This record gives sequence, C-alpha cells and structure tokens, in this order.
Amino acid sequence: MAHVGYIRVSTVDQNTDRQLDGVELAHVYEEKASAATTKRPVLEECLRFVRKGDTLHVHSIDRLARNLGDLLSILKTLTGKGVAVEFHKERLTFTGQNNPFQTLQLQIIGAVAQFEREIIKERQREGIAKAQAKGKHCGRKPTLTPEQIQEIKDKVAAGAEKKALAQEYGVSRQTLYRMLAT
Repeated sequence: MAHVGYIRVSTVDQNTDRQLDGVELAHVYEEKASAATTKRPVLEECLRFVRKGDTLHVHSIDRLARNLGDLLSILKTLTGKGVAVEFHKERLTFTGQNNPFQTLQLQIIGAVAQFEREIIKERQREGIAKAQAKGKHCGRKPTLTPEQIQEIKDKVAAGAEKKALAQEYGVSRQTLYRMLAT
C-alpha cells in the first residue's frame, strides 16, 4: 500500500510548494499543465502507476480536474482499481463505497471548479477582444515580417518552389500557403 501524491499547477512559473506540504508520500507526480483536459502526461503516468490498496493524495479537487465530467471519470477509474483518493483541502476521501453526502459534496465542489474555469476563459476572451479593439496584437508574434512575405510572393510569382521557400524562411509549408492566401 503506497501513498502517492499528485500535484498540479497551471503554468511553469507557479509554485507547488504548498500542495501536500507535510504529507509523507512514497511517490510524487508533479505537473505544470492546465486541467482543461485529462490528457496530461504526468496524470496519465500517475494513473498507470497506482495499484489496489494505494491512496492518491491531492491537495484539492480542482488540482485533479476543472471539469465535473472529467473529475467523476478519473475518480471512477481510480476507485474502480481499488485506489482511495484523498482531497486534503476539502477533507474528503473516496474509496468507491456509496456515500450520497460525499458524492453531493464532490459534485458541488467539482461544478464550482468548472464554473471558475469557464469564468476565467470568459474574462480572457473579453480581454483579448478589448485589446484587439485598441489595435493591439494578441497571441504569437508573426513568424515573417511584411517585407519577407512580399519577398516570398515575388519569388513564387517568379516560379520558385514553395517547399524550398518554406525551408529557406524557416516556416512550415502550411504557414507559407496561409501567408500566400492573404
């Protein structure tokens, strides 16, 4: 029976020190990735590692998932393997045994985590729209300068091979074709 920890933050500049501080763990899986999806390499590795009789320790419910459906699916997978899941902040432990009150608490907290994620996404969309309305560029900087784009267009018009131009300018062919379409 092993005590395993799963620690997650959304970005590489965030600190994980406070999560599961003081909990004695045999293995710790630490991830710096968004919980928008369950397709997280460290989470997947952790799920493969845990065995019947193990306990997976997680700081809080939203560290495991920010989507209620994902949360319930992960818990079902774990408890189905005989793994107990302990959420320290909420002081909840799930073993697969039917406990209606605990299930209600989990669903409410999971729904709040999902709601928070949706609010964050909405604020982000609003911020991007306002910045764009002010003429600010959002997202990645353009790969090619307007001068380079014109050079490429001139070379294509003169018969240059697109594949060679993509290599010369260090862009994918898809980027080159998209740029030529503008």
